[in-house]
Amino acid sequence: MPPLHAYLLLSAALFAIGLAGALTRRHAILVLVGIELMLNAANLNFIAFWRYGARPEALTGVLFAMFSIGIAAAEAAVGLALIIAVYRHFRTTTVNDVNELRG
Repeated sequence: MPPLHAYLLLSAALFAIGLAGALTRRHAILVLVGIELMLNAANLNFIAFWRYGARPEALTGVLFAMFSIGIAAAEAAVGLALIIAVYRHFRTTTVNDVNELRG
């Protein structure tokens, strides 16, 4: 089984890729994909610290990860609904083109 630092390095790499994707992409869907990648990196940290923790029989890490997955699903649903609403109003999903959010 790989050591804890291997999981933490993988999680840091996933988070960095997600952050770079969220900050550099212009398309709103790709920004959401970057945010989802960052949430998955956090889930990997929850599971790794739970597994290598003092009491792995207590399912605290798994519960944190399940709540985080639920929050990520809600974030994706709300984010996609916002993107659809912005597309219907502005006819674009490019983040830079949407500079006013007045009704």
